[in-house]
Amino acid sequence: MNMDFNLFMNDVVRQARSEIVAAGYTELTTPEDVEGALTSEGTTLVMVNSVCGCAGGIARPAAAHAVHYDKRPTRLVTVFAGQDKEATARARELFVGYPPSSPSFALLKDGKLITMVERHEIEGHDPMSVVSKLQHAFDENCEEY
Repeated sequence: MNMDFNLFMNDVVRQARSEIVAAGYTELTTPEDVEGALTSEGTTLVMVNSVCGCAGGIARPAAAHAVHYDKRPTRLVTVFAGQDKEATARARELFVGYPPSSPSFALLKDGKLITMVERHEIEGHDPMSVVSKLQHAFDENCEEY
């Protein structure tokens, strides 16, 4: 049974990764990847991915839809909590003032955290309310695309 569970979880993780990459996000799997992307000039949206239901049912759909907008971040990236642990830990070091939360979104500008959409703002909400929060942050901090 344990082997079946591991195969199932591998499929869940693979699906979670492919959904966010298909939406246009670049996976950051090492601390070095995170450092390069999150400290760059411009705006960066980080989606902290996970295998929980609210990630699949709310956060990933919101991540995909939010970027179809007049203003959007320069870069779209993702780290995977519970999978790419060192990369996720490095990203979270840059989310000063916020406890670890997954799924979640962080918007950075020129390497500095601007805002977060935490799990409590995702779980129990519909994808469009998360899209609205993200697009509001884009309006205030991002350039026309």
